Amino acid sequence: MKNKIKIDKKRRTLFHKCEVKRTIYKSIIKNATISLASKLKASIKLCELSRNSSITRVKNRCILTGRPKSVYRQFRISRICFRELASNGLLTGVFKSSW
Repeated sequence: MKNKIKIDKKRRTLFHKCEVKRTIYKSIIKNATISLASKLKASIKLCELSRNSSITRVKNRCILTGRPKSVYRQFRISRICFRELASNGLLTGVFKSSW
């Protein structure tokens, strides 16, 4: 699981590094006033970027266990870890409800 966490972290850093380039190339391609040759050059440059620099390649994973499913975005931990930490009182402001 630790390997998957490293891969996801690498993809996140690569996305943040290439985000500006990717948005510039996409805006050039979508712009109607720019010439066809410039659009073609921009699409070639976009294809040359790494696939892992795309946001769709990033997967939300638990930072403690690496679990890919049922991860809360706000805390970046899975529901299982969240429940354990909340029960132990390690998350401030979170407590088990009773009625």
